[in-house]
Amino acid sequence: MKIPYFRFTATGKELDYVKEVLESGWLTSSSKAAYLEESFSSYCEADYALAVNSCTSALHLALESLGIKKGSKVLVPSWTFTASAEVIEYLGAEPIFCDVNYGSCSIDAEILAEQIEKHPDLSALVLVHFGGQVAPITSKQGNGILNICRKHGVKIVNDAAHAFPASFENKKIGSFGDITCFSFYANKTITCGEGGMIVTKDSGLYKRMKLMRLHGIDRDVWERFTSKTNQSDYDIVEAGFKYNLSDINAAVALAQFEIAEDLRSKRQKIAETYMEELQSLDSLDLPEINVSHEEHSWHLFNPVLNTLSKISRDELLIKLAENGIGTSIHYKPLHRMTFYKEKYDLKKEDFPESESLWKGCFSLPIFPDLQESELEYIIDTLKEILR
Repeated sequence: MKIPYFRFTATGKELDYVKEVLESGWLTSSSKAAYLEESFSSYCEADYALAVNSCTSALHLALESLGIKKGSKVLVPSWTFTASAEVIEYLGAEPIFCDVNYGSCSIDAEILAEQIEKHPDLSALVLVHFGGQVAPITSKQGNGILNICRKHGVKIVNDAAHAFPASFENKKIGSFGDITCFSFYANKTITCGEGGMIVTKDSGLYKRMKLMRLHGIDRDVWERFTSKTNQSDYDIVEAGFKYNLSDINAAVALAQFEIAEDLRSKRQKIAETYMEELQSLDSLDLPEINVSHEEHSWHLFNPVLNTLSKISRDELLIKLAENGIGTSIHYKPLHRMTFYKEKYDLKKEDFPESESLWKGCFSLPIFPDLQESELEYIIDTLKEILR
């Protein structure tokens, strides 16, 4: 078999909506982007949403709106993609890198409390919800991540690139924290190739991000086009960015949004099969799930090859590739990346959990139209290699 790591699923109205955009003659941000924003804000139980051209853009706008600047310190896990940290660099601020919990691959309340004690002047936290599982944002004891950040005046930007649709104790991702950022990148849970979304409940943050999203112009082009007053009357009040989402991309994203829960449910079934069938392999540590399966978006299925394995992670991936099975790695931690390692003098020994993850992590195919025969083949091949 030849099984890719990811295969795009388009079973909704993607082609219909793109056709509508093309026939309208208006290809940049307009009605489809606006409707996508309305849909997201409603789903996430947030008041405002902004469609953007990437999750990286979303994170940049989020931190800028919160006043992050030179001299600010922002906590970010080393166990993430570079976008989570590079946006801090854009603003001249300092990323404070921390380790993660080995089982969940995310920051928890204990890690956060330790970092705040070390860095009492933290301004914000980029909270990465890894693999599709929401980090422990609250707790029954009242000492969850949200509680700690509120107590110490630390703003929360949720990096939810992996986490749509996802929830935590019946609270939708996007309904907590200051700002939440989503990704529509090519292999995400819903995709339009390139794109992203921001949601917030704060009108001031929304207005700032909307202004900076498109060149610092006080009226975006779609508002001017649909206005019955003077369409040429606008002003530039800031040196903003070019981060808006085209309506062609928004059309695809909207169609994907409409079937997002069905896609999530199919990924859940695949994940549950992996969990059941692979638990007998002592050399594999399976993902630690701390939410109900229905609250997980299942963007990744990411086991970790442990020290009981007779082969290395890289050897395993070569063998899987030789058998036609595509895989990926999430992630090589940022403290191992030359730029961050050298600029901030990061040491491997300060990130023991991330180091353990890095040595054995890999991600298996979990796209919605993975066929039963393909899934069985992946599992049988893994068992044959690791037993």
